[in-house]
Amino acid sequence: MTTPLQLETPRLILRRWQEQDRAPFAAMNANPVVMRFFAAPMTGQESDEALARYCAAFERDGFSFFVATLRETGAFAGIIGMQVMRDVVPNLPQPAVEIGWRLAQSCQGLGLATEGATAIVEYAFGEVGLSEVVAITVISNQASRHVMEKLGMTHRPELDFNHPRVPAGHPNERHTLYSLRNPTLSEVPCSTRS
Repeated sequence: MTTPLQLETPRLILRRWQEQDRAPFAAMNANPVVMRFFAAPMTGQESDEALARYCAAFERDGFSFFVATLRETGAFAGIIGMQVMRDVVPNLPQPAVEIGWRLAQSCQGLGLATEGATAIVEYAFGEVGLSEVVAITVISNQASRHVMEKLGMTHRPELDFNHPRVPAGHPNERHTLYSLRNPTLSEVPCSTRS
């Protein structure tokens, strides 16, 4: 599978990473408002490690998180994409692919997450041919949950879990999961007995 150089929406360009993205990505990850639903803002080293992980995933899996830029100005808007989940969610079949987004503070509340994530879902089900995608967030993150609902995802409260990379007892430890099946694939029995 060949990763496209970019995906385009009316207001966004989702493209592969460039060196110039390192500084605005780190600034976004260090912003306590942007990172309020994470365990903590990222250090510069943690941000660089995430960038390296996303680039490696493009080579390994053929997909990852794209850089989102504003079509009008070319400005860094955040990241939108998908990845093979890094952590196992109890009772969720593995491997699972999650879609996600993180936008710079100035780009939040404008519908850009929904716009970009819609393009990612189309890419996941069309070009990549995935049968299902999931999305996770902190239970209290109503904005992200609203995006998931606008994408047509189904809330799966039975799959709520304590995120293994969030310290025990932290207010953002408990996460919830939404899923979306590829509508172009017909239902196939999981197993047949002969």
